[in-house]
Amino acid sequence: MLLDTASLYFRAYFGVPESVRAPDGTPVNAVRGLLDFITRLVQDHRPDDLVACMDADWRPHWRVELIPSYKAHRVAEEAPADSAAPDVEETPDTLSPQVPVIEDVLDALGIARVGVAAYEADDVIGTYTARATGPVDIITGDRDLFQLVDDARGIRVLYPLKGVGTLQVTDEALLREKYGVDGPGYVDLALLRGDPSDGLPGVPGIGEKTAAKLLDAYGDLAGIMAAVDDPSSKLTPSQRKRLDASRAYVAVAPKVVRVADDVPLPDVGTALPREPRDPVALDDLAARWGLGGSLERLLSTLRQ
Repeated sequence: MLLDTASLYFRAYFGVPESVRAPDGTPVNAVRGLLDFITRLVQDHRPDDLVACMDADWRPHWRVELIPSYKAHRVAEEAPADSAAPDVEETPDTLSPQVPVIEDVLDALGIARVGVAAYEADDVIGTYTARATGPVDIITGDRDLFQLVDDARGIRVLYPLKGVGTLQVTDEALLREKYGVDGPGYVDLALLRGDPSDGLPGVPGIGEKTAAKLLDAYGDLAGIMAAVDDPSSKLTPSQRKRLDASRAYVAVAPKVVRVADDVPLPDVGTALPREPRDPVALDDLAARWGLGGSLERLLSTLRQ
C-alpha cells in the first residue's frame, strides 16, 4: 500500500475541525486525521507493506523547465536560482507546522516514510509500483496516478470520495467507463485536457470528452499528431489547427505528466510494523501533541 501522504493530510486538514488541538492550543487536526485514515486503511485492507510517500520537491525544476506554468500558481516563495531547495508551496498557516509532527509520528511508529530530492511523491509511488512483485494499492486524491492502473499486475488506485471510508476502486474497467482509456492512455488524456490545478495548459479547445474521442479514433498521442499531418484524417479543421499550434507543448508534456519510475529509492524496510519503532519518542509525541485516541486506535490496529 502506497500513500500519497500530502494528498491525505490535506484532506484530513480540511475534513477534521481545527478545534482539534494539542494541549498548548496548536491545531493537530491534520495529524490526527491522517492517523485515523491510516487506521481505517489498515483495518480494511491489511497490507503487508505500507509506505508513506512524501513530496521532497513538490515542483521539481526539471518539470518546470519543460512547462514553466507547472504548479506556478501555488508558489508562495521561490527558492533562489542557485539553490537546490524546492520552492515554498502555498499552504494554510495552521497546516504547515503539522507536517513535521506527522513525519515524527510516522518515524516513531516505524511506518516507512520515503521522499527523494528533486522528485514528487507521485514519482516515488511510480517507482515502487514499477518494482513491485505483487499487487499494489495506491491511496490518493490525485487523478494523475490513474496512469499506473494495471489489472494484469494487480495495481489499482483507491480514490477517496469521502474520508477513506468510501473509496473509489479505480481499475481498468472504471477508467474505460469514465474516461474511455486504460492506465497508460490516461497520460495522453490528461495532457490533452490540461489541468488548471497543476498549471498544465492542455490543448485549447480540447476538453476531456474530445480528448477521449480522439484517443479512441487514433489510438494514442502519437496517432493523433500523425493525423494532424494527414490531410485525409477526419480531424475537424479547428482540431487540426489547435493541435498543430500546440506541438511545442505536446512534445514536452508527456515527460511532465508521466510519473517517473526510476527514482533512486533509499533502502528502507517497508513491512507494516506491529509495534512502534521508538516507543519512548512516540509517548513523548502523544503527550506533547495530544494524539490520544487517534494514536491508540492505530497502535491497536497494527497489533492485530
